[in-house]
Amino acid sequence: MIAIVDYGMGNVASVQTAFEKLGYPVIITDQPDQLKAASHIILPGVGSFQAAMAEIEARQLADLLKELALTKPFLGICLGMQLLFTTGYENGLTKGLNLIPGTVERIETPQLLPHIGWNELKITDLVPSFKRFDGSYVYFVHSYAARTSAEYTVAYTDYDAEITAIVKKGHVYGIQFHPEKSAHIGSEIIKTFLNEVSS
Repeated sequence: MIAIVDYGMGNVASVQTAFEKLGYPVIITDQPDQLKAASHIILPGVGSFQAAMAEIEARQLADLLKELALTKPFLGICLGMQLLFTTGYENGLTKGLNLIPGTVERIETPQLLPHIGWNELKITDLVPSFKRFDGSYVYFVHSYAARTSAEYTVAYTDYDAEITAIVKKGHVYGIQFHPEKSAHIGSEIIKTFLNEVSS
């Protein structure tokens, strides 16, 4: 059973549908016993870094999520990816889950923010199974992005600034765009994550 973490700020229904369309059983929960029993942890999110961490702390989920990430395949989506990092600067400095070293900062670009719409993935050599998505287009909606080392960067995109799009550390992955809104490519990226962490 795949568990989608419910902390009141995620587009959980659409994320649930994306996994169920691929044939995976899914539960939406904030209950520790259900999260501990899950095979995979999915952390979605829409909103601000600071507000999201406040909700996670209020539900006493932060330490549990860090613990689960040590042993279970873990995927952060959109804001959920940003929360994987050490600190965020949206609405003030806020500590993240610190599962991947890095910061989340406002995108420095001459283009309009938020960055909304379809943009091209540029895939690095970090995870060979993702190379087939090089040049594919996926759907973004965000004004803040992760700054992290190349050793964790699976993919990036260009918006007159280099934007981190997919990250990985061990079996912890993050996806900045919305795979559930990225049509067939989004589904294939979810499947690739699941295949990677199951192999």
